[in-house]
Amino acid sequence: MLIPSIDLLDGRIVQLVQGEKLRLAFDDFEYWIEKFRKFPLVQLIDLDAAMRQGENSALVEQIAKRLPVQAGGGIHTIERARQVLEAGAKRVIVGSALFSAEGKVNTEFAASLAASVGAERVVAGIDTRNGRIAVKGWKAQVELTPDEAIPQLEPHVAAFLYTHVDTEGTMQGFPIDVAARLRKLTGKQLIVAGGIRSQQEVDALGALGADAVVGMAVYTELLAV
Repeated sequence: MLIPSIDLLDGRIVQLVQGEKLRLAFDDFEYWIEKFRKFPLVQLIDLDAAMRQGENSALVEQIAKRLPVQAGGGIHTIERARQVLEAGAKRVIVGSALFSAEGKVNTEFAASLAASVGAERVVAGIDTRNGRIAVKGWKAQVELTPDEAIPQLEPHVAAFLYTHVDTEGTMQGFPIDVAARLRKLTGKQLIVAGGIRSQQEVDALGALGADAVVGMAVYTELLAV
């Protein structure tokens, strides 16, 4: 399944390369909302909130009311997760809050969140740079790998969203071998992102049992939707 992404920064829809360099920016929300309306799931990320430099809560709420979204970015508390779900999101994506600076999985928070909003509405964000989990808008890393984190979070979530930061926004392709390895770690839904550039690649990932988040290739029209 192809899942289009909407990333928000400074009140606009953007596409960044590896979470740092701004490549594209759009103000025409109506155009993209209409374009993505046919998809069963859309990914919505508040980058300002993820980077701890502000937030786009009003936009998140507006879009969540019109599209079936899994929303993330700066969701560090149960209260915030509830707010996003009550705004209309189908699921919340939680990343940094699941990991401590000491490189441990915060299973206590994961369990509390699942008990509060329902595990079926929680997606664990596992983002990596050079093989290690990246947090705080990818500006920091912890000494933890997806292979170590996923089994510990498995009981508390409905899905795992894995972003390969090394290829994110580059349209150089997602490493299929990584998807195959991750697929063996969990029985839950596996969603991957990072450099996906063609329908053939989406299909190859689907054959492995992984859904694909696509951003840059959609916004540059390399991949037609």
